[in-house]
Amino acid sequence: MAREALTARAPDLAAKKLTVDDVASSDSWTPGSAALLSRMLENLVDNAIVHNHEGGWIRICTGHGGVEALLVVETGGRVLDQEQVDRLTQPFERLGADRTGSERGSGLGLSIVAAIVAAHDGRLDLLARPEGGLRAQVLLPAAGEDA
Repeated sequence: MAREALTARAPDLAAKKLTVDDVASSDSWTPGSAALLSRMLENLVDNAIVHNHEGGWIRICTGHGGVEALLVVETGGRVLDQEQVDRLTQPFERLGADRTGSERGSGLGLSIVAAIVAAHDGRLDLLARPEGGLRAQVLLPAAGEDA
């Protein structure tokens, strides 16, 4: 699903001259709605593209560790305030002065991600990277052996 989300946005990635680093990812499986999990990935990738600077980078990693499936979408960029980042899962919350209705989205992307993660009994962590940019980490229950 992560590769599909990136492939679908190849023109947007190219237009901004973004480098994508798919680091040592491994397949990980989680039970749930394929449509909702796909939307979650699309929103995270869209966020990484829209809120990146031209010539920037995006790093995506998937993996699993026992009972959890892991997805990390990370970007470089300007240094962000963690207190503001903590509010980004609230509807219509955005960093900076622009508000809803701008060309940069509605401010719903990460609140939708948070709702999808919660509906799948997972956890979303948004972290301001000290060197700039954002790290979005999703932990979901891993699928059982029979999945």
